[in-house]
Amino acid sequence: MARQKNSSRTTRASSPGRLRIVAGKWRSRLVNIADVPGLRPTAERIRETLFNWLAPQIHGKRCLDLFAGTGALGLEALSRGAASVTFVEKSRDAATMLRQVCAELGASTAKVRRDDAFHWLRSVCDERFDLVFLDPPFADDSLVDLCRLLSESGCLSAGAQIYLEQEKSQAPPELPQGWTVGREKTAGNVRYSMVETPARSATRRPYSKE
Repeated sequence: MARQKNSSRTTRASSPGRLRIVAGKWRSRLVNIADVPGLRPTAERIRETLFNWLAPQIHGKRCLDLFAGTGALGLEALSRGAASVTFVEKSRDAATMLRQVCAELGASTAKVRRDDAFHWLRSVCDERFDLVFLDPPFADDSLVDLCRLLSESGCLSAGAQIYLEQEKSQAPPELPQGWTVGREKTAGNVRYSMVETPARSATRRPYSKE
């Protein structure tokens, strides 16, 4: 994520300026976080639960980390055996730092794209992903629109999984037809869930240029 979502968020475990990768080949590795106001990684407690859900299916997955911010979710996925991760991040400083971190880790299958997530989905995405991390700023309340764009973009492989994170007080988003919530949990003021999509690929729909 690119910005802190709620000042009362209490589940953050990593110290400011540093991110600890929980497990995998980079286990306990500390990496730098860009000095961007409000930039925070998804909490270690949440990441640990999420990747317990995904194990052992994470191996070989092609992943998309939208609103990547620190890259916490995508880096954790690569550490645990994902085939590749595309990070999409709007902040110049955050994207630059994430490129540096990927280079330091030797993450040769990581790609960092500096772009707005909505624009990237509408106009740029030309790949298929098996797993998408969708963690926009809580204040945006944009999960409904983002899920719709993902469903219509043609960027999802058959049976792709979508990770959603939002504030607990927010209503769960209305999901596209055929999407179902497989797992859901709360931690502090955060609700997070794993969504399953139909076992067939969506067809890309054309978008008009704005």
